[in-house]
Amino acid sequence: MQNTFYTAFDAETLDGRRKPDYRSAFQVDRDRVIHSHAFRKLQSKTQVFLSGEYDFYRTRLTHSMEVAQIGRSICHYLVSRGRPMRDQFHIDSDLVEAICLAHDLGHPPFGHQGERTLQELMKTHGGFEGNAQTLHLLTETIYQNESGVRGMQPSRALLDGVLKYKKLYGEFPTPPSQHFLYDPQRVYRDYVLAGEEIPAALHAGEALNAFKSVECQVMDWADDAAYSLNDIVDGVKAGFLTLERIERWAAGEAIDAGQQRLLDTLFDAIHGDRLESVFSMKIGRFIQACRLRERDNFMAAKTNRYRFELVVAPEAEREAAFFKKLANDIIFESPQLHQMEHKARLVLSSLWDSCWCNYVETGPRVIRILPRNAGALIDAETTVAGKARRICDWLAGLTDGMIVRTYRRLFDPEFGSIWTPG
Repeated sequence: MQNTFYTAFDAETLDGRRKPDYRSAFQVDRDRVIHSHAFRKLQSKTQVFLSGEYDFYRTRLTHSMEVAQIGRSICHYLVSRGRPMRDQFHIDSDLVEAICLAHDLGHPPFGHQGERTLQELMKTHGGFEGNAQTLHLLTETIYQNESGVRGMQPSRALLDGVLKYKKLYGEFPTPPSQHFLYDPQRVYRDYVLAGEEIPAALHAGEALNAFKSVECQVMDWADDAAYSLNDIVDGVKAGFLTLERIERWAAGEAIDAGQQRLLDTLFDAIHGDRLESVFSMKIGRFIQACRLRERDNFMAAKTNRYRFELVVAPEAEREAAFFKKLANDIIFESPQLHQMEHKARLVLSSLWDSCWCNYVETGPRVIRILPRNAGALIDAETTVAGKARRICDWLAGLTDGMIVRTYRRLFDPEFGSIWTPG
């Protein structure tokens, strides 16, 4: 049964070719993401707590899987509601699943702490942004071997779905620290927008970054739903979120009646050891908080992906924002997480400096630090910015364990492993 929500325009791949296949273009996208090396690496990349420190909390991989489940469920729920969705006209759940599974591929080791460090290191070389790095992987570097790197030739709809932000680094008046595309990625922005001229109003402030396809909006809300609730669950289980700390935090906040009800539910769930079941039900309510409505914009006539937008019930958005703030203030501002941020900065900066001395600065190479393929890619670049991007690619692609082993091999005299980091 054909889904008329999409046309050949949405399914077109970056290279303009598609081999005959029993799968849809979006199923191919999903399968390629799942079977990629970059996806498997997410099992050893930090979500909130350092990968491997405990065995029950979420990594980037399990988080991505949960986001994908929520995204698929939103698609099915919207069809169950009826108009404007129906069996022959609906948001494709395989496409949304692919977008959700891919959305964190570009994030570096050490979670947000690692991302901030790479942002600082790349500030004068075109910037680093986790979402832009995901696009970079999908379009240019996800497949790597001795002959070089290449992308996976994704569909236009998948590319557009991972574009949480569409404003280029150089389009900001001053270099931003987050929420941008790399300047060379203009070509991919032009591709997903079919070369249409972007209205001047969208270039003001963050307006262009808010201009997203409906599938991107579904992924974004699924991501919010997952981490706003699951960070709380992991935080309690890891001992970061205790009743005492939450009460102390709440005493310093202007808590309204609605937020107090959320706190009471949280306290009851902790006391009754029902936290996971209670918060699982909240995810179900977040899914059912979704609606669709039509919108008018310069892409709406070309694709239904811009003819419709996702609308989330305000009370669900407020609840997600509340739990995100609670987690941020208590977990992310904790001494333990700050210690990890210090470690991330030390490890990443030290490896960056070593690579810079040996692969960018002129003169004889002192030692060969990088795997042969990574070193060859840097050597092939003719500009400093290009070499910096290749170093950044290598660092961002390492898992938490790989980067710590590499650091110890270089700087710890008592560490003697010669296990290859990849």
